[in-house]
Order: sequence, then C-alpha cells, then structure tokens
Amino acid sequence: MTPPLPRTAREVRLVSAPQGLPTPADFAVTEAPLPAPGPGQVLIRNRYFLVFPGLRTLIGGEVDGVPLPALNSGDALFGPAVGEVVAAGDGGPLRVGDTVTHLQGWRDHAVVDAAHCTPVGDTLPDPVAHLSQGSSAYGALTRLAPVRTGDTVLVTGAAGAVGTLAGPVARLLGAGRVIGTTRSPGKAGRLAAELGYDAVLLAGPQAPFAAPGPQAPFAAPGPQAPFAAQLAEAAPDGIDVLLDTVGGEQLAAAVGAARQRARFALVGALSGQLSARRAGGSAPVEIDSFRIVVKGLSLRGYSGTDHPGLEEEWNGRFGAWLRSGEITFPHTRIPGIDRAPQALQELIEGRHFGAVVVEL
Repeated sequence: MTPPLPRTAREVRLVSAPQGLPTPADFAVTEAPLPAPGPGQVLIRNRYFLVFPGLRTLIGGEVDGVPLPALNSGDALFGPAVGEVVAAGDGGPLRVGDTVTHLQGWRDHAVVDAAHCTPVGDTLPDPVAHLSQGSSAYGALTRLAPVRTGDTVLVTGAAGAVGTLAGPVARLLGAGRVIGTTRSPGKAGRLAAELGYDAVLLAGPQAPFAAPGPQAPFAAPGPQAPFAAQLAEAAPDGIDVLLDTVGGEQLAAAVGAARQRARFALVGALSGQLSARRAGGSAPVEIDSFRIVVKGLSLRGYSGTDHPGLEEEWNGRFGAWLRSGEITFPHTRIPGIDRAPQALQELIEGRHFGAVVVEL
C-alpha cells in the first residue's frame, strides 16, 4: 500500500533581520502547507542540504549583482539540496525514486518544477558529494588561473568548502607546491596531514604564526609576523597562482608575492562577507595596482554561469578521483533540520572543516 503523501513541510524561516551577523535566534523551524505536485512538478523528500556563507549576503540584503534574491523577515531559506522524488505530476521527465539536486533546501520536503531539478545518476559514489563546491575550485584552476606543471599555488581560506578541494585539485593539475591559509592551528594540521598542503599559514589576530606542512622546510617567522612576511617565508620565489576565497590582507599580500604573469582567481570574499561590521555584500581592500601592472598579473572573479558544461566536466573528474582515492570530499554532517540555524552560526564562526551539510 502506497503511504500517503505529506501535507506539510518543516522549513527554516528568517524571523527577524539580524543586527550584525545572524544567530540562531533570528530563525525558526516552522510547519508550512505542502501542495500536491502539479503538471511538470515533483515532490521531493530532501536528504541533505548545504549550509553556505552566501546566505549571510542574502540575509544582509546587499545583493546588487548577486544572482539570488534577498531574504526578508518571514522568508524561508533556500540553497543546494539533494533529495528523492516521492511524487511526480503529469508530463515531467522525473519518476518516483529518482535522486535529484535542486535549490529548495532548508526544508524536509519541497515541491519543485522538474525543469529546475538535475538527476544525479551514479557519476559520484555518494549523493552527498553533489553538494561539494569543488566545481568552483576546479573551474577557477582550469579556466581563470590555469595551473601549469610545477606552479606554486596559494589557496586562501583553505579549510572551507572550496579550499579543502582546491589544494588537492591544484596538485592533481600539476602544481609543484601548494600553500594554504586558515585561522585555526587545528585546521592547519589537518590541511597538511590529510590534504597534502605543503605549508599552511595562519592568518588573523588569533593565529599569529605559520604552521608548516610535512614537506615545508621553513620555520615560522615569529609570533607576531604580518601575513605578508609569512607568505614571503613560505614562498620565497613567489606564487604563480592564487585561488582566493578571503580577500582582505591575504589578497593584498598575494599581489606582493606574485611572480611575473601570475594568475589570480577570486572565488569569494569572506573577509567582508562574514564581517560583523558589514552587511555581507562588500569586501574593500587596498591592493598595489602598480604591482599588478608591472608584474602583468591577471586578476579575475569566478562565476560558474560563465562556463557552460563545466559542472558536468567537474563531476566526471571528481567521481573518478573519488573512486581512485586521489581525492576526498571533506565535509561535516549536521543531523536534523532543528540544528540547521546553529550550523549556520558555526559556519560563520569557522568551527567546521570542509563543507557543512545538514542531513535529514
């Protein structure tokens, strides 16, 4: 006997505009009516959804140029999710039992247009890996700042969802030396031991020293060394490629450390996006434009929509690398939708390693 379809969904809503960075008190898990799927629609039971820092920008309201709408008080949150089709309206290509990705996360069930869903197939060995943000790292390192054999690559914010894949991908693409940055000594150790970073620099006022990886011969420059000095010690001959997710002083220092014709790919700007002093949509930084000119640097912002077909290419290579053991998908699973608001705060505070996924 077919079980009855759910009539309501549990979803996370924004209940008040945060003053500064959002906290769990700004959200509520509520019940909402769940209609039956109409023609061309499907009802999906979500299995996982991604907690991502871009929500801070949407909640802060500074969405100029962002291809997603602002979130206002009373709105349900949304974002990448993986789920199973449990009912399908007439006329659509999907069937009950299909596993798909879509953008109606932050709820346990969702009615979605089938055209806005992507079947996952068996390209990746674990469906949750479809929530990785590795396509941004791969796209940046193959399209904007192509890695060449022997390059020295710097990845800022290396312990985040993009950075934990960017370092291993850079190595697989031929990098000779991979340097990362983080604010946590514990994460620095994991980046070196688990992901093969040659050196990890600790940035920010709470992390004033450098932690070398197992193959890094240099010593930490001293207890209060500025980030630029740490980078100069880690890469005395300069860097060829930057994959930047942070901005701020780390981007400024990278300009100073760049070799001739270095390539910079800017994937994020967490220094401003997750700042309590800003609203999430700006990240000012002073960089030496004269150095950019005389070194002939290329500096470009990454957007996945500029590269049709890249997601499929990435999934093919990612799946092969996962199965061969050449790469992993570092992520933290948070059980239950009730813990999702707390998971967002923990992400903003930098408590987790890799991607943060809520498991339902």
